[in-house]
Amino acid sequence: MLPAEPTLIKGGLAVDDRGTVSFVNDFNFEGVKRFYMVENHKKGFIRAWHGHKNEAKYVFVLKGSAVVANVQIDNWDAPSKDLKVNRFVLSEKSPSILFIPAGYANGFMSLSDDCKIMFLSTSSIAESLADDFRFEARYWNPWEIEER
Repeated sequence: MLPAEPTLIKGGLAVDDRGTVSFVNDFNFEGVKRFYMVENHKKGFIRAWHGHKNEAKYVFVLKGSAVVANVQIDNWDAPSKDLKVNRFVLSEKSPSILFIPAGYANGFMSLSDDCKIMFLSTSSIAESLADDFRFEARYWNPWEIEER
C-alpha cells in the first residue's frame, strides 16, 4: 500500500577501490507504470507546480541536486496559498527517492547546472493527461535559499 504522506526513502553509497555503487534498496516500484527524466538548462530554474488528483510520483535525482517541494491540494480550482509546503533537498551524493502521493502538486528547482531528475509515475500518459492541474511557479514559494 502506498503511503498517504510524502515519504523519503533513503538509500546510500558504497565506495571501494573499484568505484561507487549508489542504491535505494527499500524502493519496490509499487504501482509504477512509466518514467521520465527532466533537466533544466541552468541552476536556479524552477519547474512548478504540477498536480494530480489520482497520480502518485516517485522522484530521484540522478545527477546534481535540487529542491523538490510538494503540497497537498485542498481545492483544485482555487487552492489556499497558506497550505503546508513539504520541502526536500535531493542530491546524487545522498541517494534517496521521494514519494509524492496522489492529491499533491509538486515542483522543483535545480541547485546545480548538471541536475538530472527521474520521475516515476503510477499513471499512464493518457491517465496523467486527464488528471493534470497546473499552478504558477511561485503560487507557493519554497524556492528561497536561506544563508546560514
